[in-house]
Amino acid sequence: MIIISLAYEARKKSILKYLEKDGKIYVPNIAKLLNVSSETIRRDLDKLEQEGQLKKVYGGAILNRPLSVEPAFEQKISMNTKAKEAIGKLAASLISDGDVIMIGNGTTALNILDHIGNKKNITLITHSTPVMLKAMKQFNGELIFIGGKVDVRQQSTHGPLAEVELLQLKANKAFISVGGISATDGITDYDLNEASMSRLLMQRSEKSIVLADHSKVGTTTFAHISDLKHISTLVTNAACPTGMQQALKENNVQLLYPKHTE
Repeated sequence: MIIISLAYEARKKSILKYLEKDGKIYVPNIAKLLNVSSETIRRDLDKLEQEGQLKKVYGGAILNRPLSVEPAFEQKISMNTKAKEAIGKLAASLISDGDVIMIGNGTTALNILDHIGNKKNITLITHSTPVMLKAMKQFNGELIFIGGKVDVRQQSTHGPLAEVELLQLKANKAFISVGGISATDGITDYDLNEASMSRLLMQRSEKSIVLADHSKVGTTTFAHISDLKHISTLVTNAACPTGMQQALKENNVQLLYPKHTE
């Protein structure tokens, strides 16, 4: 019994370390990394869920973070960086010369700016302070910043003033970072103000492009943004579970991830 317990404790530390790093883990991958069976990992995940350490989802597990608690922007920027870079590059490929684009607040959306240097006559509209500051350094198109009440923790603006400004503008494409996307709840965010701004960006754009790394697919957070039927495209970094793929197809949402299009 003692040997089994110690083995579990060692696996527990490894599982939580990978979860903290990637936000989501998959049973086959962790089983291979830890050199144990998938059934052993499933039992470990059952125990960890009972301990309140994680939440089991289809094929694996995610961090057991409260629905309404979002990490600060500075914390999020160091999470899942490779996935976000891949998503940003792929999302940028959807931008055409002459487009008017809206980029919402979020560390995933921020990566788009690294890949649009060759685009011509782009107008960029954003309420995200990090997006604005980065654009001022490396973007050579027209930049419009939406003012309003400032959320210092999330480094963005919101409220009536921001909404009035957005209602006067129209874009070809909106790029929205989300807290979660699921077949049943659509796209969601941790914060009511962020959800409201994302919803308005979608309403003021011809196409709504959602950016979500693998840790957010199949999850639901606190504030509802939109149903799947209002999304044009989901850009992620890996294949989605079968149920999610089916829901996207039923709602005519294009699925994009590196080296693959559906």
